[in-house]
Amino acid sequence: MKKEFQIISELIDNNTRVLDIGCGDGTLMKNLKDKKNIDTRGLEISKKNVQECIGKGLSIIEGNAEKDLYQFPNLSFDYAILSQTLQAFYDPEKVINDLLRVANKAIVTIPNFGHWKVRLNLLFKGTMPVTKNLPNEWYNTPNLHMCTIKDFYNFCFNKKIELYKSIALSGEKTSLINNNNLIIKNLSSELGIFLIKK
Repeated sequence: MKKEFQIISELIDNNTRVLDIGCGDGTLMKNLKDKKNIDTRGLEISKKNVQECIGKGLSIIEGNAEKDLYQFPNLSFDYAILSQTLQAFYDPEKVINDLLRVANKAIVTIPNFGHWKVRLNLLFKGTMPVTKNLPNEWYNTPNLHMCTIKDFYNFCFNKKIELYKSIALSGEKTSLINNNNLIIKNLSSELGIFLIKK
């Protein structure tokens, strides 16, 4: 299991209810269900991924988070997970609000467009970067809103969303993000992982 999913798993208490939005092939959901006795539900837009989840015996709904989160009642989950999907929505603020409506806490992970490799690529090559976390070209990327760790950190502060835990991931190395090291983490980290609550 990839490091990002290991960190997410560690942030979630055993025996809880989790909604995984944009759950892909269900790898994280299956792990949470099997290893932590978590009641998982998925929301996924890709038919192929939905079929894979069903094949793994997972409970999943085919749908789009921007349009379909309304069907979940308030606080029907302990956690909502949004893994590297926020930047692909037309209205990320609405999605965050919906996450924090359907769940007590949300875990949001973002590829960091402020990482030094991304900045250097743009500075020296003059093109949008292609990296492990950003594998698409500019013309076929699902990313609509380029966001940095600092952007998301400031967004939470401005919207009065509590950053319960903020983690920077670079390769396999993790570290905590806080006000004192925000500039450095924004430069040195490939991925931001945030546990947030209203």
